[in-house]
Amino acid sequence: MRTAPAIPILVFILILSALAALCVGATMISPLAAGKMVLLHDATDFVVWQHRLPRSLIAILVGAALGTAGTLIQGVIRNPLASPDILGVTQGAGLAVTVVLLLAPAGAQAWLPLIACLGGAGGALLLMAYNSGTAFSPLRFALSGVAVSMTFASVTEFLLLTYPVEINTALLALTGSLWARGWTHLAPSLLLIPLIGASFFMAKPLDLIGLGDEAATGLGVGLGRARLFAIAISVLLTGISVSVIGPVTFVGLMAPHLARRLVGGAHLTLIPTAALVGAIIVILADTLGRGLAPPMEIPVGVLTAVIGAPYFLWLLFRIR
Repeated sequence: MRTAPAIPILVFILILSALAALCVGATMISPLAAGKMVLLHDATDFVVWQHRLPRSLIAILVGAALGTAGTLIQGVIRNPLASPDILGVTQGAGLAVTVVLLLAPAGAQAWLPLIACLGGAGGALLLMAYNSGTAFSPLRFALSGVAVSMTFASVTEFLLLTYPVEINTALLALTGSLWARGWTHLAPSLLLIPLIGASFFMAKPLDLIGLGDEAATGLGVGLGRARLFAIAISVLLTGISVSVIGPVTFVGLMAPHLARRLVGGAHLTLIPTAALVGAIIVILADTLGRGLAPPMEIPVGVLTAVIGAPYFLWLLFRIR
Protein backbone atom coordinates (compact mmCIF):
# COMPACT_ATOMS: atom_id res chain seq x y z
CA MET A 1 0.00 0.00 0.00
CA ARG A 2 2.81 2.40 0.81
CA THR A 3 4.64 1.56 -2.43
CA ALA A 4 1.94 2.99 -4.71
CA PRO A 5 2.32 6.72 -3.89
CA ALA A 6 6.06 6.70 -3.19
CA ILE A 7 7.38 6.60 -6.76
CA PRO A 8 4.99 9.27 -8.20
CA ILE A 9 5.79 11.54 -5.25
CA LEU A 10 9.53 11.08 -5.83
CA VAL A 11 9.08 11.83 -9.53
CA PHE A 12 7.26 15.06 -8.61
CA ILE A 13 10.05 16.01 -6.15
CA LEU A 14 12.65 15.30 -8.84
CA ILE A 15 10.85 17.58 -11.31
CA LEU A 16 10.73 20.37 -8.73
CA SER A 17 14.41 19.81 -7.93
CA ALA A 18 15.31 20.01 -11.61
CA LEU A 19 13.35 23.27 -11.94
CA ALA A 20 15.17 24.67 -8.92
CA ALA A 21 18.48 23.67 -10.50
CA LEU A 22 17.61 25.74 -13.56
CA CYS A 23 16.86 28.79 -11.42
CA VAL A 24 19.65 28.84 -8.82
CA GLY A 25 23.19 30.07 -9.40
CA ALA A 26 25.27 33.20 -9.73
CA THR A 27 22.42 34.56 -11.87
CA MET A 28 19.02 33.85 -10.33
CA ILE A 29 16.22 33.16 -12.81
CA SER A 30 12.52 32.87 -12.09
CA PRO A 31 10.91 29.44 -12.56
CA LEU A 32 8.60 30.85 -15.23
CA ALA A 33 11.48 32.29 -17.25
CA ALA A 34 13.55 29.09 -16.90
CA GLY A 35 10.65 26.90 -17.98
CA LYS A 36 9.96 29.18 -20.94
CA MET A 37 13.58 28.97 -22.12
CA VAL A 38 13.50 25.18 -21.98
CA LEU A 39 10.12 24.76 -23.64
CA LEU A 40 10.93 27.23 -26.43
CA HIS A 41 14.25 25.47 -27.07
CA ASP A 42 16.17 28.73 -26.83
CA ALA A 43 19.59 27.30 -27.72
CA THR A 44 21.14 30.79 -27.79
CA ASP A 45 20.56 31.18 -24.05
CA PHE A 46 23.80 30.32 -22.29
CA VAL A 47 22.75 30.25 -18.65
CA VAL A 48 19.81 27.83 -18.85
CA TRP A 49 20.06 25.95 -22.13
CA GLN A 50 23.83 25.68 -22.56
CA HIS A 51 24.86 25.50 -18.90
CA ARG A 52 22.26 24.51 -16.32
CA LEU A 53 20.02 22.19 -18.34
CA PRO A 54 22.73 19.70 -19.46
CA ARG A 55 24.37 19.59 -16.03
CA SER A 56 20.96 18.97 -14.43
CA LEU A 57 20.33 16.06 -16.81
CA ILE A 58 23.79 14.68 -16.03
CA ALA A 59 23.16 15.04 -12.29
CA ILE A 60 19.90 13.09 -12.61
CA LEU A 61 21.48 10.27 -14.60
CA VAL A 62 24.55 9.98 -12.38
CA GLY A 63 22.49 10.08 -9.19
CA ALA A 64 20.14 7.41 -10.51
CA ALA A 65 23.12 5.27 -11.54
CA LEU A 66 24.80 5.52 -8.14
CA GLY A 67 21.55 4.76 -6.31
CA THR A 68 21.02 1.70 -8.50
CA ALA A 69 24.62 0.53 -8.09
CA GLY A 70 24.37 0.78 -4.31
CA THR A 71 21.13 -1.18 -4.29
CA LEU A 72 22.63 -4.01 -6.35
CA ILE A 73 25.75 -4.25 -4.20
CA GLN A 74 23.86 -4.17 -0.91
CA GLY A 75 21.46 -6.80 -2.17
CA VAL A 76 23.96 -9.22 -3.64
CA ILE A 77 26.36 -8.99 -0.67
CA ARG A 78 23.60 -8.86 1.95
CA ASN A 79 25.41 -6.07 3.76
CA PRO A 80 23.62 -2.76 4.46
CA LEU A 81 26.95 -0.93 4.73
CA ALA A 82 28.09 -1.89 1.25
CA SER A 83 28.30 0.65 -1.58
CA PRO A 84 30.52 1.26 -4.63
CA ASP A 85 32.75 3.75 -2.79
CA ILE A 86 33.20 1.51 0.26
CA LEU A 87 34.05 -1.61 -1.76
CA GLY A 88 36.79 -0.02 -3.86
CA VAL A 89 34.88 0.37 -7.13
CA THR A 90 34.71 4.17 -6.97
CA GLN A 91 38.34 4.54 -5.88
CA GLY A 92 39.50 2.12 -8.58
CA ALA A 93 37.70 4.14 -11.23
CA GLY A 94 39.06 7.37 -9.75
CA LEU A 95 42.61 6.02 -9.82
CA ALA A 96 42.26 5.01 -13.46
CA VAL A 97 40.94 8.48 -14.36
CA THR A 98 43.81 10.11 -12.44
CA VAL A 99 46.42 8.05 -14.29
CA VAL A 100 44.94 9.08 -17.65
CA LEU A 101 44.71 12.77 -16.75
CA LEU A 102 48.26 12.91 -15.37
CA LEU A 103 50.20 10.55 -17.61
CA ALA A 104 48.33 9.95 -20.87
CA PRO A 105 48.18 12.35 -23.84
CA ALA A 106 45.15 14.56 -24.29
CA GLY A 107 43.65 12.29 -26.95
CA ALA A 108 43.34 9.44 -24.47
CA GLN A 109 40.80 11.39 -22.43
CA ALA A 110 38.12 10.47 -24.97
CA TRP A 111 38.39 6.94 -23.58
CA LEU A 112 37.75 8.01 -19.98
CA PRO A 113 34.43 6.09 -19.59
CA LEU A 114 36.04 2.82 -20.69
CA ILE A 115 39.17 3.42 -18.62
CA ALA A 116 37.14 4.32 -15.52
CA CYS A 117 35.07 1.13 -15.94
CA LEU A 118 38.27 -0.90 -16.21
CA GLY A 119 39.61 0.73 -13.05
CA GLY A 120 36.40 -0.02 -11.16
CA ALA A 121 36.46 -3.58 -12.49
CA GLY A 122 40.04 -3.92 -11.28
CA GLY A 123 38.97 -2.97 -7.77
CA ALA A 124 36.05 -5.42 -7.86
CA LEU A 125 38.20 -8.24 -9.24
CA LEU A 126 40.86 -7.66 -6.59
CA LEU A 127 38.18 -7.78 -3.92
CA MET A 128 36.60 -10.93 -5.31
CA ALA A 129 39.99 -12.64 -5.69
CA TYR A 130 40.83 -11.94 -2.06
CA ASN A 131 37.52 -13.41 -0.92
CA SER A 132 37.61 -16.45 -3.22
CA GLY A 133 38.32 -19.90 -1.85
CA THR A 134 36.48 -19.28 1.42
CA ALA A 135 32.85 -19.37 2.51
CA PHE A 136 31.21 -16.07 1.56
CA SER A 137 31.05 -13.63 4.47
CA PRO A 138 29.34 -10.24 4.03
CA LEU A 139 31.42 -8.75 6.86
CA ARG A 140 34.72 -10.02 5.44
CA PHE A 141 33.77 -8.76 1.99
CA ALA A 142 32.94 -5.28 3.31
CA LEU A 143 36.06 -4.95 5.47
CA SER A 144 38.38 -6.10 2.70
CA GLY A 145 36.60 -3.62 0.41
CA VAL A 146 37.49 -0.79 2.79
CA ALA A 147 41.14 -1.90 2.64
CA VAL A 148 41.08 -1.92 -1.18
CA SER A 149 39.49 1.54 -1.20
CA MET A 150 42.13 2.98 1.10
CA THR A 151 44.92 1.46 -1.00
CA PHE A 152 43.61 2.97 -4.22
CA ALA A 153 43.03 6.32 -2.51
CA SER A 154 46.62 6.34 -1.23
CA VAL A 155 48.03 5.60 -4.70
CA THR A 156 45.88 8.41 -6.14
CA GLU A 157 47.21 10.89 -3.57
CA PHE A 158 50.78 9.79 -4.29
CA LEU A 159 50.30 10.46 -8.00
CA LEU A 160 48.88 13.90 -7.30
CA LEU A 161 51.93 14.78 -5.22
CA THR A 162 54.30 13.37 -7.81
CA TYR A 163 52.88 15.48 -10.67
CA PRO A 164 52.31 18.96 -9.18
CA VAL A 165 52.07 20.69 -12.57
CA GLU A 166 49.09 18.64 -13.78
CA ILE A 167 47.45 18.49 -10.37
CA ASN A 168 44.71 21.07 -11.07
CA THR A 169 43.06 19.09 -13.85
CA ALA A 170 43.13 15.89 -11.81
CA LEU A 171 41.86 17.53 -8.62
CA LEU A 172 38.89 19.00 -10.48
CA ALA A 173 38.01 15.54 -11.79
CA LEU A 174 38.37 13.93 -8.35
CA THR A 175 36.14 16.30 -6.37
CA GLY A 176 32.92 15.05 -7.93
CA SER A 177 31.97 18.31 -9.60
CA LEU A 178 29.48 19.22 -12.32
CA TRP A 179 31.33 22.45 -13.08
CA ALA A 180 31.67 23.12 -16.84
CA ARG A 181 29.67 20.01 -17.71
CA GLY A 182 27.68 20.51 -20.89
CA TRP A 183 26.00 18.70 -23.75
CA THR A 184 29.22 16.96 -24.80
CA HIS A 185 29.39 15.24 -21.39
CA LEU A 186 25.77 14.09 -21.65
CA ALA A 187 26.55 11.52 -24.38
CA PRO A 188 28.49 9.08 -22.14
CA SER A 189 25.92 9.65 -19.40
CA LEU A 190 23.21 8.25 -21.68
CA LEU A 191 24.95 4.86 -21.45
CA LEU A 192 23.69 4.71 -17.87
CA ILE A 193 20.05 4.37 -18.98
CA PRO A 194 20.27 0.84 -20.48
CA LEU A 195 22.47 -0.26 -17.57
CA ILE A 196 19.84 0.89 -15.07
CA GLY A 197 17.26 -1.00 -17.13
CA ALA A 198 19.42 -4.14 -17.04
CA SER A 199 19.49 -3.99 -13.25
CA PHE A 200 15.78 -4.91 -13.14
CA PHE A 201 16.70 -8.43 -14.29
CA MET A 202 18.34 -8.83 -10.87
CA ALA A 203 15.20 -7.99 -8.89
CA LYS A 204 13.98 -11.55 -8.31
CA PRO A 205 17.44 -13.10 -7.73
CA LEU A 206 18.26 -10.40 -5.18
CA ASP A 207 15.01 -11.07 -3.33
CA LEU A 208 15.94 -14.74 -3.11
CA ILE A 209 19.57 -14.06 -2.13
CA GLY A 210 18.20 -12.03 0.77
CA LEU A 211 16.86 -15.31 2.19
CA GLY A 212 20.41 -16.68 2.49
CA ASP A 213 22.79 -18.54 0.19
CA GLU A 214 21.37 -22.00 0.90
CA ALA A 215 17.77 -20.93 0.41
CA ALA A 216 18.62 -19.03 -2.79
CA THR A 217 20.50 -22.02 -4.21
CA GLY A 218 17.61 -24.32 -3.33
CA LEU A 219 15.23 -21.99 -5.18
CA GLY A 220 17.32 -22.13 -8.34
CA VAL A 221 19.56 -19.05 -8.09
CA GLY A 222 23.09 -19.45 -9.43
CA LEU A 223 24.91 -17.46 -6.76
CA GLY A 224 28.19 -17.07 -8.63
CA ARG A 225 26.50 -15.92 -11.84
CA ALA A 226 24.11 -13.60 -9.99
CA ARG A 227 26.87 -11.96 -7.94
CA LEU A 228 29.06 -11.54 -11.01
CA PHE A 229 26.25 -9.94 -13.05
CA ALA A 230 25.18 -7.59 -10.23
CA ILE A 231 28.73 -6.47 -9.49
CA ALA A 232 29.46 -6.04 -13.22
CA ILE A 233 26.44 -3.75 -13.65
CA SER A 234 27.45 -1.81 -10.53
CA VAL A 235 31.01 -1.41 -11.81
CA LEU A 236 29.80 -0.08 -15.17
CA LEU A 237 27.32 2.32 -13.55
CA THR A 238 29.97 3.64 -11.15
CA GLY A 239 32.78 3.78 -13.70
CA ILE A 240 30.82 5.81 -16.23
CA SER A 241 29.59 8.14 -13.47
CA VAL A 242 33.14 8.73 -12.23
CA SER A 243 34.38 9.39 -15.76
CA VAL A 244 31.73 12.10 -16.25
CA ILE A 245 31.79 14.04 -12.96
CA GLY A 246 34.34 12.29 -10.75
CA PRO A 247 33.80 10.32 -7.52
CA VAL A 248 30.61 11.20 -5.61
CA THR A 249 30.67 9.34 -2.33
CA PHE A 250 27.89 8.03 -0.08
CA VAL A 251 25.07 8.37 -2.64
CA GLY A 252 25.24 4.63 -3.27
CA LEU A 253 25.00 4.07 0.47
CA MET A 254 22.25 6.54 1.37
CA ALA A 255 19.86 6.13 -1.56
CA PRO A 256 19.08 2.40 -1.02
CA HIS A 257 18.52 2.92 2.71
CA LEU A 258 16.17 5.84 2.20
CA ALA A 259 14.35 3.96 -0.56
CA ARG A 260 13.99 0.88 1.63
CA ARG A 261 12.26 2.97 4.27
CA LEU A 262 9.79 4.19 1.64
CA VAL A 263 8.89 1.01 -0.24
CA GLY A 264 10.35 -1.93 1.68
CA GLY A 265 12.83 -4.51 0.45
CA ALA A 266 11.24 -5.95 -2.71
CA HIS A 267 13.82 -5.08 -5.39
CA LEU A 268 11.34 -4.63 -8.23
CA THR A 269 10.19 -1.41 -6.52
CA LEU A 270 13.36 -0.78 -4.50
CA ILE A 271 15.59 -0.35 -7.58
CA PRO A 272 13.57 2.45 -9.27
CA THR A 273 12.93 4.12 -5.91
CA ALA A 274 16.65 4.13 -5.06
CA ALA A 275 17.41 5.51 -8.53
CA LEU A 276 14.96 8.37 -7.97
CA VAL A 277 16.32 9.09 -4.48
CA GLY A 278 19.89 9.09 -5.81
CA ALA A 279 18.94 11.48 -8.60
CA ILE A 280 17.26 13.83 -6.11
CA ILE A 281 20.28 13.77 -3.78
CA VAL A 282 22.78 14.62 -6.53
CA ILE A 283 20.75 17.35 -8.22
CA LEU A 284 19.89 18.99 -4.88
CA ALA A 285 23.54 18.83 -3.83
CA ASP A 286 24.56 20.49 -7.10
CA THR A 287 21.90 23.18 -6.69
CA LEU A 288 22.92 23.81 -3.09
CA GLY A 289 26.59 23.97 -4.08
CA ARG A 290 25.84 26.67 -6.63
CA GLY A 291 23.51 28.63 -4.39
CA LEU A 292 25.40 28.79 -1.08
CA ALA A 293 28.18 31.19 -2.05
CA PRO A 294 27.86 32.32 -5.69
CA PRO A 295 29.80 32.70 -7.93
CA MET A 296 31.89 30.06 -6.15
CA GLU A 297 30.65 26.47 -6.57
CA ILE A 298 30.95 23.78 -3.93
CA PRO A 299 31.48 20.39 -5.61
CA VAL A 300 28.73 17.80 -5.33
CA GLY A 301 31.15 15.24 -3.89
CA VAL A 302 32.02 17.56 -1.00
CA LEU A 303 28.38 18.08 0.00
CA THR A 304 27.44 14.39 -0.30
CA ALA A 305 30.46 13.49 1.86
CA VAL A 306 29.45 16.07 4.50
CA ILE A 307 25.95 14.54 4.63
CA GLY A 308 26.94 10.93 4.06
CA ALA A 309 29.70 10.53 6.64
CA PRO A 310 27.41 11.24 9.65
CA TYR A 311 24.75 9.05 8.04
CA PHE A 312 27.26 6.20 7.77
CA LEU A 313 28.20 6.58 11.45
CA TRP A 314 24.51 6.54 12.38
CA LEU A 315 24.06 3.32 10.40
CA LEU A 316 27.00 1.75 12.21
CA PHE A 317 25.52 2.72 15.57
CA ARG A 318 22.08 1.44 14.58
CA ILE A 319 23.39 -1.89 13.28
CA ARG A 320 25.55 -2.40 16.37
